[in-house]
Amino acid sequence: MTDHAHLEVATLGGGCFWCLDAVYRELRGVVKVESGYAGGRRPNPSYEQVCTGATGHAEVVQVTYDPAEISYGDLLDIFFAIHDPTTLNRQGGDVGTQYRSVVFYHTPEQKAEAERKVAELGAAGPYDDPIVTELAPAPAFYPAEGYHQDYFRKNPGAGYCRAVVAPKVAKARKAFFEKLAR
Repeated sequence: MTDHAHLEVATLGGGCFWCLDAVYRELRGVVKVESGYAGGRRPNPSYEQVCTGATGHAEVVQVTYDPAEISYGDLLDIFFAIHDPTTLNRQGGDVGTQYRSVVFYHTPEQKAEAERKVAELGAAGPYDDPIVTELAPAPAFYPAEGYHQDYFRKNPGAGYCRAVVAPKVAKARKAFFEKLAR
């Protein structure tokens, strides 16, 4: 049983939040995943407002997890494996600042771990281009509209889910099989 007094939160943006949401929901030790918006200027923005790029928000997931079951470092390893941290304001066909690669850290320890992972990937990682993932203190988080929550499970047949989300989920299942909830 999870001791809720010891839960921690990670806030990550790596393109469309539907992809990250779907992957993190399957992990052992993850208690809650909420899609939302962070890092912008407008309080409580709508999806339509964020999609214009004018609010400055990124699409993110806020992951509540039990560090006794899964570490922040594990969450970051998965994050960097399922999106391209070398493309500025873009993931595949999704283009705009709302799709930027960003780690919003909540503690000095999270900041240090994120800096370490970025340096490690940059030095010996699988990328030819430099990592452009933004590292910043966690700002206000605004939950996305209800229909965005757990979108992949609710809409597996949707075109975007079949073409974009499903391959990322499959990749994470294969690469991080030992981390999956059973």
